[in-house]
Amino acid sequence: MNEHTPTTTQTMDDVELPAPGTWRLDPGHADVGFVGRHFMLTKIRGRFVDVDALLEIAEKPEDSHLEATIQMASVDSGDATRDQHLRSADLFDVERHPVAAFESTRISWNGQSGSMTGDLTIKDITRSVTLDVTLLGVVTDPWDNQRAVFDARGRINREDWDITWNMLLGSGRLLVSNEIDLVLHVELIRQ
Repeated sequence: MNEHTPTTTQTMDDVELPAPGTWRLDPGHADVGFVGRHFMLTKIRGRFVDVDALLEIAEKPEDSHLEATIQMASVDSGDATRDQHLRSADLFDVERHPVAAFESTRISWNGQSGSMTGDLTIKDITRSVTLDVTLLGVVTDPWDNQRAVFDARGRINREDWDITWNMLLGSGRLLVSNEIDLVLHVELIRQ
């Protein structure tokens, strides 16, 4: 790193955290996904491939702020028929609601982990969601880009966003779980 390259980290309580500044999601190194249950048994995974996010890291981590957008038509569950159904009016209704958004409202941080609460808007419905966040590390890549790598997890009930399509099976089970796990693995690049 040359003398003009700003430092990638700040140290708080003997833990290296990303330095204050603007950090943008690297879409090529982002997995913004979800996991639901099929027949209430099998885990079905999906992800959104067109996501943008900007994280403003403050001197105090709790003063940081994140804004993200998700192009809902970019859903990829590994099955074209299922993806078409997810995009349909039965579920995401991407024709009428093409973009979902998340904006943080509160961050708490301790060491290399914390929680981020924010407003998640899907289908023009906004609900509060809390994600458990872990900082995996801060590195400088071979092209002198400074990267911060995070994992985040949370759980939502999809019906809270009017994503209600389902089928009751003869066994009394639902075809698709209402509880959905959000699972994110992301790299952000300092701007």
